[in-house]
Amino acid sequence: MKKFVAIILALTMVFALCACGAKEADYKLGMGVSLSTDSSDTGKAQVDATVAAVVTDAAGKIVACRLDCAQSKMDVTDGAVDTAAAFKTKMELGADYGMVAYGNAIAEWDAQAKAFESYVVGKTAAEVAGIETVTNDSGHNVSTDEALLAGCTMDITAFIDAVSKACNDAKGAAFKSDGKFTLGVAAITAADESEAATADAEGVVKMYTEYGAAVVGADGKVLAATTDATQPQIAINAAGEITGTTFKGTKMELGADYGMVAYGNAVAEWDAQARAFADYTVGKTAADIRGIATTTNDHGYTVSADETLYASCTMSITGMMAVIAQAVDYAR
Repeated sequence: MKKFVAIILALTMVFALCACGAKEADYKLGMGVSLSTDSSDTGKAQVDATVAAVVTDAAGKIVACRLDCAQSKMDVTDGAVDTAAAFKTKMELGADYGMVAYGNAIAEWDAQAKAFESYVVGKTAAEVAGIETVTNDSGHNVSTDEALLAGCTMDITAFIDAVSKACNDAKGAAFKSDGKFTLGVAAITAADESEAATADAEGVVKMYTEYGAAVVGADGKVLAATTDATQPQIAINAAGEITGTTFKGTKMELGADYGMVAYGNAVAEWDAQARAFADYTVGKTAADIRGIATTTNDHGYTVSADETLYASCTMSITGMMAVIAQAVDYAR
């Protein structure tokens, strides 16, 4: 009998220790975007948007990081535009991006980006911002740390900027977890609002991108999500020359300055509505998110059919549905 009681007590202690080991901790999901149109030139409009998603712990240290780059290019020879253009991110292109085949790189862009992701784990925003760089013979700002340079020899300026922003993202999402999760980031770009130049008027290239990040539990359900969007505009003339560029910040960064309330009589600004949608995806799988019921409102927008969500998010949700679901798919 005593032996039986001892076994029961021992098992109780084991179960208690297991329960303690599974205790949930506080984390935060943040996202940052570093965008440039500097590579645009006569005959070519180009937007390079590097996006970072990070999960930080209660001490502000990175426990997971994911990177991608929406490098969107359009031929604007003679002022023409392609409103049906399709774009893939650098991560999606993988080996097809061609850094190894055409640039004699030590590894493809996706592999080098993953090396940087691993390098920043354990670092704070200040430590990431303080990563030392040097300009190499090709004019790129590369790491002075030999450990990082061994796996990532490309320019890391945009990585540092995007990851630092993600760590400091005041509009990110807090969540609790036992630490068993994956992280995904995605970017989807469309150019359907672009306008060709004519002899009488300039045209404009609008390669607009939506971004999504998702923390995914072992059951495939979202623990936390966030989203953002960029709307850079590149003006062109009939000769295909770049006559100007405009980019004031991401929609999340713009906040009230985006103007949905001031000029569109919206129930809330874009950042608040996007936050409400992202929070709504918590507990859902990628399939659940893609299957969110929608309806077309009087303005022709595809909005939520769920009254609870619609109360705080009355804008079109198709883009956010697609990009957050894709981020779930890409979680690793």
